[in-house]
Amino acid sequence: MHNRLSRGLLVLSAVLALLMVVPATTAAADTIQTGNSVCSMYVNSVGFGSYCSSGKAYVGDGPPPPTWRDRLDGKPFVPCRNFEIPTGIRLPKAPDGKKWVLRVTITDYNLDTYNGGPKAHLERAYMPVDAAEEAQCPFPPYMEQFWYRFQTNYPSPALQIMPTFTPRVNIPAFFTLTPETSEIYELDGTTSSYYSPGHNLTMRGMVVNMKVDPGDGTAPFNCKAGLTPVDDPDGYDQTKDPEHQLNPCKHVYKRSSATQPDGMYTVKLTITWEVAYWIGKDQGGWHPIGQANVNAVQRLPVQEVEAIGG
Repeated sequence: MHNRLSRGLLVLSAVLALLMVVPATTAAADTIQTGNSVCSMYVNSVGFGSYCSSGKAYVGDGPPPPTWRDRLDGKPFVPCRNFEIPTGIRLPKAPDGKKWVLRVTITDYNLDTYNGGPKAHLERAYMPVDAAEEAQCPFPPYMEQFWYRFQTNYPSPALQIMPTFTPRVNIPAFFTLTPETSEIYELDGTTSSYYSPGHNLTMRGMVVNMKVDPGDGTAPFNCKAGLTPVDDPDGYDQTKDPEHQLNPCKHVYKRSSATQPDGMYTVKLTITWEVAYWIGKDQGGWHPIGQANVNAVQRLPVQEVEAIGG
């Protein structure tokens, strides 16, 4: 019997399950064995994990799954959902009568495929909405099945923009991921799937690079994780102005996003996760397994600098 290692150090919320994932350009695996216990570990664009067993995995056969259109059974497809704003994201006060939501939309989908098609992905936007605007994205129970495809055990990237969520033209905008969405552990904490007596298997995933395509036609740039020499988790020193920050992950927009669709730039992220495992200090500490890229899209408004008093 196979026992999936428990994911005790992270409880995935609905928002964390909504990462836009595309096939990885890299994938890796590793296997460790002691006596009759074998643990196989993997890392790819969907996530990472491990299975411990003394036998072979069972692979079931069955008929092809139904298409999304078949599953709808004549009901309308609702491509968007509203979620609470993720922890760590700072936004200005919403306009009167409105509140901020994270709106996630399934785009480029094909209802005549069983998984939405190869181009299906998610786009995210932080939006102030009133009751009528919030009602534009209802979530009837039958729609839950269509969001399952996007579940992952990588956290959904919570991209922080400093010094303000809405960047200003000609003022540096600094990009970071919240700490909660840049590191994740999987721990074997059960007695039924331990690796060997006295050695629990722990896996760790950490973001080591974030490639940012700012969406304004300029070249993408890379941000190495761990290069921000400030203690503030925002990656921004509030005691200094934008021109004197030490965080190298920044971009200066030369034009506002007013002419873009919905008045926002489409920012594309390529996040590189590096995964390693640990079975004890006496076993050599952390052992790297490999890296995988996860892609995400986020919408970002950019405004002109307001005049003094305006």
